[in-house]
Amino acid sequence: MKSGNFFAELKRRNVYKVAIAYAVVGWLVIQISSTVLPTFHAPEWILQTLLVLVALGFPIALIIAWAFELTPDGLKRTEDVDLAAQAGRKSHAWIYIVIVGAAFSIGLIFIGRYTARNTSAARTDADTGSSIPQKSIAVLPFENRSRDPDNAYFADGIQDEILTRLSKIADLKVISRTSTQRYQSKPGNLSEIAKQLGVANILEGSVQKAADQVRVNVQLTNAQTDSHLWAETYDRNLTDIFGVESEIAKRIAESLHAKLTGREEQALALKPTNNQEAYDAYLRGLAFEARTGVSHSNKLLEKASGFFERAVQLDPNFAPAWAWLSRADARLYFITTAAASRDAAKRALENAQKLQPNSPETLLAVGYYQYHVLGDYGPAKTTFGRVSKMLPGSSEILEALGLIARREGNWDESIGCLEQALALDPRNVELLILAAETYAMLRQFPAALRLYDRALDITPNDSDAMAAKAGIYQAQGRLQEAARFLSEINGQTPSGYIPRLKITQLELERNYGEAVRLLQARLAQFHFDSEDDKAGNQVELALKQRLAGDAAGAKVTAEQARNTLEQLLRDQPDNPDLVESLSQAYATMGEKDLALKAAERAITLYPRTKDPVVGPVYEENLALIQTIVGENSRAIATLTQLLQTPYWGGSYTPAPITPALLRLDPLWDPLRADPAFQKLCEEKQP
Repeated sequence: MKSGNFFAELKRRNVYKVAIAYAVVGWLVIQISSTVLPTFHAPEWILQTLLVLVALGFPIALIIAWAFELTPDGLKRTEDVDLAAQAGRKSHAWIYIVIVGAAFSIGLIFIGRYTARNTSAARTDADTGSSIPQKSIAVLPFENRSRDPDNAYFADGIQDEILTRLSKIADLKVISRTSTQRYQSKPGNLSEIAKQLGVANILEGSVQKAADQVRVNVQLTNAQTDSHLWAETYDRNLTDIFGVESEIAKRIAESLHAKLTGREEQALALKPTNNQEAYDAYLRGLAFEARTGVSHSNKLLEKASGFFERAVQLDPNFAPAWAWLSRADARLYFITTAAASRDAAKRALENAQKLQPNSPETLLAVGYYQYHVLGDYGPAKTTFGRVSKMLPGSSEILEALGLIARREGNWDESIGCLEQALALDPRNVELLILAAETYAMLRQFPAALRLYDRALDITPNDSDAMAAKAGIYQAQGRLQEAARFLSEINGQTPSGYIPRLKITQLELERNYGEAVRLLQARLAQFHFDSEDDKAGNQVELALKQRLAGDAAGAKVTAEQARNTLEQLLRDQPDNPDLVESLSQAYATMGEKDLALKAAERAITLYPRTKDPVVGPVYEENLALIQTIVGENSRAIATLTQLLQTPYWGGSYTPAPITPALLRLDPLWDPLRADPAFQKLCEEKQP
C-alpha cells in the first residue's frame, strides 16, 4: 500500500478522529482524577491505575478504529461495510468515544464518592472518638458489700476471673486489671474513665458473700452513649460461682456482638475446682500476687505462694493453682536466686503440666519458668507467642514478650510489644515505667519522659518514677530539673536506688563533701539487708573520698570493703556484682593489675552477649577502672563503643553513659585533656 493511500485509509476509517477524541477524553480523565482524588484522600493506587488504563487503551482504540466500524446493525469489520454508508459511520465513531469518555467519568465519580464517604467517616470517627472499638470493655473493681471487709479479696477475685475469661475472646478488646483497679467501684464519670482507658463499654459490679452464699450484681454500660446495655443479679451457692463468672462473660460477649469460637466457649465454661476452700485460698493468693507489680516484693510473693500452696493441698487436681504457685516461686527465685524457690517452681510446674499441659495458665507458667529460672529466652519467647493466641487480650503476655525481646537485644521489637501492652493496659504505672526505662536505655529521652509523666499523672507521688525522671535529666545534663525531683530525698530514704541518684547528683554538682557525709550517715545508721550491699556502699564512699581529695581516707575505706568482698567471693566466686565492686576497691587502693583483672573478669562472668540490658554495665565499670589507673586511651576506646550501645545504666542512674554525663562527671576528669575524649563530649546530645 502506498503511503498516500495509507493515510487516506486512516482518515476513511476514522483513526485520526478516534485518536484525537481519545487523547482529549484521556487527558480530561487524568486531569480530573489528579485533582479530585487527592481531595478525597483516595489511595494513590487508584490514580496510578487510571493512568495505566488510559495509556493501554490508546493503542487498543486505534486498532479497533482501523479494523471495525460501528453500524446500525452493530460492530462489523471495515471490509464488510458498504462504503456508501461511510458518512453515517463517521458519526457513530464519535459515539464510541463519547461512550468511552462517559464510562471513565462515571467510574471516576463512583471512586470519588466511595473514597469521600470513607474519608468522611474516618474523620467523623476521629472527631467523635468513635475510633475506639465498639467491642471494647473495661471491668471496674467490684464493690465488696460483705459485712466483713476482709472479704474484699473475694470481690477482687471475681473481677479477675471474669477478666481472665473475657481476655480469651479474640473479638474483644479487654483492658487489664492493673489499669482498672485504680478506679473506684462505682464512679460517677464513666465517660471520662472510658476515654482514659480507650474503651466503649464499662462493666460495674458488686459482690456480697455470707457463709457459702454469694450475690453478684453486674451492669454493662455503653459509656459513649451513657446507655445501659444489660444488668443482672445472681444469687448462688459458693460452689456455683464458676457458673456465674462464665455466664457474665458470655452475656457480655452477646451484648457486644462478639463472635465466640468453639474453643473460646469451652474456655469460658471451664470449672477449675470443686473444692470451695481451695478456691478461696486461690483467690487470696491472686490478691497478694496482684499487689506485687514490678516491685518484686518478697513478702507479698511469699504470701501469694503460701495461699497457692494451701489451694493445691486442699485440691491436688487444681491445675491453675499449681500454675500460679510455679509462677510465684519462679519470681522469688528470679529475685533471690534461692535454690528452694527454684525447686518449688519446678515441682509445681510439673504438676500443672500433668493435669492440664495445654491450658493457657500452664503455658504461662512454662514461659515464666523458662524466663525467670532457666534464662532460656528463645524457648520462653516461643511459649509466650503460643499462649498469646489463646489469650489475645492479655497485656501481660505482650509485656513478657517485650521484656524477653529486650533481654535479647531486639530493642525495636521490645518497644513494639510494650506499646501494644500499654494499649490494653494504659493506666498500669509499672508497665509505663518499664516502657520508659526501655526508651531511656535507647537514649530516646523525650519518649521516656513522656511515659514517666503519664505515670506521675496517675500516681503523682510515685517516688520511683520521680527518681527515674531525675536520672533522665542527669543524663541530659539538666541538673537543675534533676535537683527539683530529688529535693525531698535524704539519707533516711530506705530505698537503695533513690539515695544513690541523690549521691550521683551531688557528684555531678561536684559537692563532694555532702556526698561523703550522706554516705557516711547511711553506713552508720542503716541496717543493710546483706553484707554485699554494705560493701557496695563502702566502695562508693571510697570513690567519693578520693574525689574530695582524701586519699588516705579513701584507701582505708576501700580496704574495709575489699576484706568483706574477698570473703563473700569465697562463697560466690561467680557473682559479677561482687567482682565489679572489688575492682573499684582495688583501683582506689592503687592496685592497678588486680583492679583491671577484676573488671575484665566481671565482663567475662556477665557479657553483653548473655544480657544486652545489663552486660554493658560491667564494660562501663571497666572504663572507670581504666581511667582511675591511668589507662586513658583504653578507657576512651571503651567509652566510644558504649556511647553507641543501648543498655541499663545500673544502680546509680537509669540511663546509659551520655555525652552530657562525660562532660559533667568528675570521674572522667583524667581524660579531659585528650582530644578524642573531648570529641566524645561534643557528640550530639540525645
